[in-house]
Amino acid sequence: MSVITHAQAYLVDLPVETHRTDASQSFLKQETIFVEITTADGGTGRGYSYTIGTGGTAVLAMLTDYLLPRLIGQDAGRPESIWRNLYFATRATAIGAVTSLALAAVDAAVWDVRCRNAGLPLWQLAGGAKDRIPLYDTEVGWLHLSADELVEGAKAAVQAGLSGVKVKVGKPSHVEDAERLTAIRTALGPDVDIMVDANQSLTAADAVRLARALEHLDLRWLEEPLPADDVAGHEALSRSTSIPIAVGESLYSAGQFAEYLKRDAASIVQVDVARIGGITPWLKVAHLAEAHNVAVCPHFLMELHVSLCAAVPNSRYLEHIPQLRAITKAGIEIVDGQALAPSSVGLGIDWDLDAIDDLRTA
Repeated sequence: MSVITHAQAYLVDLPVETHRTDASQSFLKQETIFVEITTADGGTGRGYSYTIGTGGTAVLAMLTDYLLPRLIGQDAGRPESIWRNLYFATRATAIGAVTSLALAAVDAAVWDVRCRNAGLPLWQLAGGAKDRIPLYDTEVGWLHLSADELVEGAKAAVQAGLSGVKVKVGKPSHVEDAERLTAIRTALGPDVDIMVDANQSLTAADAVRLARALEHLDLRWLEEPLPADDVAGHEALSRSTSIPIAVGESLYSAGQFAEYLKRDAASIVQVDVARIGGITPWLKVAHLAEAHNVAVCPHFLMELHVSLCAAVPNSRYLEHIPQLRAITKAGIEIVDGQALAPSSVGLGIDWDLDAIDDLRTA
């Protein structure tokens, strides 16, 4: 047994690496919530979670006041048991972002210990389906960029070997959105995947109109066109367009994904390991999607998602948004436009502990 004897949590603020805007918000900073655990046999684990600018101290309070005290005495080799114990102890605040983000940091730390004790990297212990995953780039497609800047950035991403680019939509007119995307498709040709993200900004009627205006561009997917809790709206939109509909970054439970899949309301699952509550439920959602013959293309957190994408057979893309370079010694390894699964034991993230200490805020 790897009995947990000590647990602590703290907050690190990371500035964004570039100006990021979409139809709903700006990425202000990354509040990075860390959890570190120690076990009686000398094992250690480090997990993390995040927000994009608000709520980090609330997540930290959930951890220090409620979750971490319950960790002491539990076996780090039993992530399912720990996750359920903590989840049911906080049912009054579940399902919700704060609880899920807190659970995710704990669960990642537990998996880190488990992998280290087994002498294996996460991607192998969690399934080991493949050793690499194609990348698409989001940094080139923010909403504030001009059409010329979008084209220039998209070309650079393709020249770097990436297979696709994602572009934000949400201009005052869907005609303007279509013109920007048409410029990119014309510049890249038919063989590069173009993803489109509306960040929950559209009404049901506007989503249908936008999809109709974009169908001729052969898009890889249309992401979060409607509010995440509008399953019926996504179901109707999916039936009205040939563009695959992607959802998941704003869903916080496996049950929410199950409802989308049952109703054929999404054909791309973008489960986020932090927002779903950790590695343990992430794997459940990925396998649920596999059972429905649906691809997994997770949201953000590429440094952790690269291992989870490698763990499961139905992953198709990893989103390229570098955000941990200020607190890591090395980034993910990229060869021919594909991210390689890390070979080091544990989560596979090469943390710079001195840099983390310098940026601690709470």
